[in-house]
Amino acid sequence: MAAKLITSAIHKAVFTILVITSQLLYSQKKNDTLKEESIKAISLYKKNFKEILPAQTLQGEQLERLNSHSVADALRYFSGVQIKDYGGIGGLKTINVRSLGSQHVGVFYDGIQLGNAQNGLVDLGRYSLDDLEEISLYNGQKSEIFQPAKDFGSSGSIYLQPKTPVFKGTRKTNLVIRAKSASIDLFNPSFRLEQKISDRVAASFSAEFMQSDGIYRFRYAKKYPDGQQAYDTIAKRQDSDIKAKRFETSLNGTLNNGSWNIRGYGYISDRGMPAPIVNGRFGGRGARLSDENYFVQANLRKKLFPKFETQLKAKFAYDYTHFMDTVRSQSIMYTDNVYIQREVYLSSSNIYSITPNWDVSLSGDFQYNNLDANLDNFSYPTRYTTLVALATTYQWNRFKILGSLLGTFTFEEVRKNKRPGDSREWTPAVFMSYQPEIIPELTLRAFYKRIFRLPTFNDLYYTNIGNTYLKPEFTNQYDVGFTYQKNYNNRFFKSFYAKVDGYYNKVQDKIVAAPNGSMFRWLMMNLGLVEIIGADVNVQAEMQLGKVKLRPLLSYTYQSARDMTDPEDTFYKNQIPYTPWHSGSFALMADYKDWSFNYSAMYVGKRYDVNQDNIQYNYVQPWYTHDLSVQKKFNWANHQFKVSLEMNNIFNQYYDVVINYPMPGRNFKLILNFTL
Repeated sequence: MAAKLITSAIHKAVFTILVITSQLLYSQKKNDTLKEESIKAISLYKKNFKEILPAQTLQGEQLERLNSHSVADALRYFSGVQIKDYGGIGGLKTINVRSLGSQHVGVFYDGIQLGNAQNGLVDLGRYSLDDLEEISLYNGQKSEIFQPAKDFGSSGSIYLQPKTPVFKGTRKTNLVIRAKSASIDLFNPSFRLEQKISDRVAASFSAEFMQSDGIYRFRYAKKYPDGQQAYDTIAKRQDSDIKAKRFETSLNGTLNNGSWNIRGYGYISDRGMPAPIVNGRFGGRGARLSDENYFVQANLRKKLFPKFETQLKAKFAYDYTHFMDTVRSQSIMYTDNVYIQREVYLSSSNIYSITPNWDVSLSGDFQYNNLDANLDNFSYPTRYTTLVALATTYQWNRFKILGSLLGTFTFEEVRKNKRPGDSREWTPAVFMSYQPEIIPELTLRAFYKRIFRLPTFNDLYYTNIGNTYLKPEFTNQYDVGFTYQKNYNNRFFKSFYAKVDGYYNKVQDKIVAAPNGSMFRWLMMNLGLVEIIGADVNVQAEMQLGKVKLRPLLSYTYQSARDMTDPEDTFYKNQIPYTPWHSGSFALMADYKDWSFNYSAMYVGKRYDVNQDNIQYNYVQPWYTHDLSVQKKFNWANHQFKVSLEMNNIFNQYYDVVINYPMPGRNFKLILNFTL
């Protein structure tokens, strides 16, 4: 009965959004024209000062030049980030920010969160850089108040902003065709078409195909606990093949004092899931994963009164996953599982300007998730989540403050193994910044945030593993830092930017998996307490050496992330698995006429693997990579043609991001880009 009432409410809400949209479109004067060259989603909410908490950002041409294939590759250049990469093109790629856990990171695509109620993970390897305009990473949350309640609900947030059509002069059509080939037998063509329909409406469509056998050479060495060499050999990775198709379409438009857009997305893949290399076994195939992911989403933004602006968002998502593991010798159970997820999301955000320096907002979201599977004794869970966020921001001279309070209310229906009660939580956040008058280029800032993550469907209901008595996992975040930015009127030195943060995080009731009788039966439980002390440093500059423009980028992270759960544990106060004390990256971009040169280096210091004791046997070697690329632009019949040649892992270093999942050695990539 409850499900029928919720479904009816969803239909009514969607119908109301469509009616409002049609009325707003109809109310526009037919003879209105736009003077802008591009049709972009416009922001009417005033931003008369910089964000209290600045984001780490990569945008435009930077994304094309960092030897990155997917979003996960690009995020490696941000500080405070750990990427889990299981090797090859088809391997799972997830992100962990400041050691809080992957499930605490919200990933937003065109302003709406990508969801996965089953396990809380977003595979960043699925999302190509070809159609992205900007990638931004926020710690805590984006420090603005005119946003959905969902945006207040993560410990860290990644925003993926797709490209918006831009038409120069009298052009009405843009077409970009790309082809990529690599030494790992990669065939990756794609195109993007943009069409100006009217002065107020533009459309885009893009598609991509990717195929690779995933075979690459790697060196594998292993030592006994006493330090003697067990074996050292060269082998080939065999189980990381992939065949994937991606397609995306959007419709963007402007209104009087407003904007709207509709977007559809689809991703279909069949790939091998790389198996770990254990007991000297290099051959054989790992598991297979076939998945289909679709979503349709819409956004409407409108200024109704001089001091009041509103925003409506809606989304429907459908995910199909088929996981099969039938031949791996280390698995004692035949696995052939199918999962189907559905999600409906509705949001209303509203902002009111009390004074020119004081704004308040109220946002309300509703989300519906359900999960089907072909498992025995499955719970078939359905979750209804309501979020309400009240926020305010105030500016007094050079001092700014933002405060928010998020209420999260969840109700679940299951066929069996029902949870003992619903979940209701209120979580606050406070952000502050100050700009000294004597040093206007300097901004001092701090924030505190308490937030949580709900147990996922797998945590609660997975057959023989789930625990319906799990409590939410809470984090408390404290951060202090500064930003310094200055432009120079100098022939050589043009600009300098530095961002430094120190932070302390505390994770309570951490959800962990513990053995339950055997290594093949586990139990989810609340046990963990983790304390994290860290520092992030980001430095950028722009220099001019004759006709050569230089842009260096440097990031560094220090983290001490210790397990403080139980003084009786042998790993008490040890560094948590896969968290290095030191990591960083450096990139240098150089431009000369139509030539571009790019060098980047990545370093990850010593770590320990998933066996929690910090002993020599669990020690994971530091790794580094060096990448080079060169690009040349040509003009042919008034069209631009660009050729890029990349060489990755120049020194052919063997390394694991996740132990026993070897990464590729030296490899090459050729990219052809034609703009019509």
